[in-house]
Amino acid sequence: MGRLHFLGKRCKAATFLILTLLISCDPSAREDPRDDSPVSLGNIARMMSELPLEREHLREVHNAVSSSSENGYDEEYTMSQLFSSPGSGVGEDPESTRSDEWDNPLKDLISGWFREKYGTLTRAEGGYGAEDYLSMLSGSDTQIYWPYSEEWDGHSLPIITFDPGYKAETNVGYEICGDGIVREVTVSEELAATRPVWVINSNDDREYETLQTYQRRRAQGSANLPTRAGSRTLYIKDFTMLRHYDCWFAGASEFFIKCGSIENFCASTEAELRLYSPLITDFMVVVKRKQLNQPVPVGTVLVSGITDQLERLAFMVTEDDGGSRTSWNCSAVVKVKSKSYGFDIELPFNSRDDIVWRGSLAMDFFEGKEEVSGTFSGVKIGFQIK
Repeated sequence: MGRLHFLGKRCKAATFLILTLLISCDPSAREDPRDDSPVSLGNIARMMSELPLEREHLREVHNAVSSSSENGYDEEYTMSQLFSSPGSGVGEDPESTRSDEWDNPLKDLISGWFREKYGTLTRAEGGYGAEDYLSMLSGSDTQIYWPYSEEWDGHSLPIITFDPGYKAETNVGYEICGDGIVREVTVSEELAATRPVWVINSNDDREYETLQTYQRRRAQGSANLPTRAGSRTLYIKDFTMLRHYDCWFAGASEFFIKCGSIENFCASTEAELRLYSPLITDFMVVVKRKQLNQPVPVGTVLVSGITDQLERLAFMVTEDDGGSRTSWNCSAVVKVKSKSYGFDIELPFNSRDDIVWRGSLAMDFFEGKEEVSGTFSGVKIGFQIK
């Protein structure tokens, strides 16, 4: 096989699909619930159960988690948004957010609680004051996760719990009964599906581009790009998660999809082949817990301008469990005058990631079919080519 090496600062590949799916949930990054810090996950859950929550505060949280979900993220309300832009979700345009909609936002209740309890302490006296803890909290990855939030009846008070880590399935929760009464209960996913439950956990997806934002950006960037006559386009039609990869306290599964390709590839010599610059697309698809075994519509382009010179596809599925950064060195292959040429590429992932599946797919997998699906260990992916 002839081989050309195209390694540079960007990840590169030939007209060839590289798809990496990462479920983002790093248990090593979670706080130990035994931590005595006032801003640990467990203590934040207890603190919030002591707040005089009213319907306005429930509506604020519901508005934020619904907005995050609409933007392709989990049902989450980050503390950074809670303090800086009340009621707004992840991915929401700050300029479109109306903070003045909330007369008594949740941030005021939280600030008041900390100031009452820690307002007299200062660092000079060997402790931390309320402003120190509020700064820690608002700058942290802590968030409110509200699973099954679309089932909320509009008035029921939540049970508040936290992610205990260690892939636990149950944890203590604080049920707000009204009139200042809070009682401890055992919280499970089954309970969260029938009662409003707020889980205090850590956010790890807000910096990533979701399918929705990726589609908007791609549509803007490719609107004026020509397509070679006779070429085809490969899509992901839908995505199905066949099993959960982590405990429910951590939230939904975030699948990171990376695709490498050269659009409209048509080279007849090695010299012409070197003129093409392979690119990597990168976006995230969130699969909520309730969507287990249900096809999630995707309907977005992976490779456009596919020609008959495409020979093989590389494919990798990993579950993200953190660790140090490493990479998979793989090869994309195209054919020029019956001779195969490789484009080397490095796909990054974390050292503790579970590799669900990786290998190569022959283009024959798609040949003669407009739609085709494949099962890759714990996931099933539907493709469409036309």
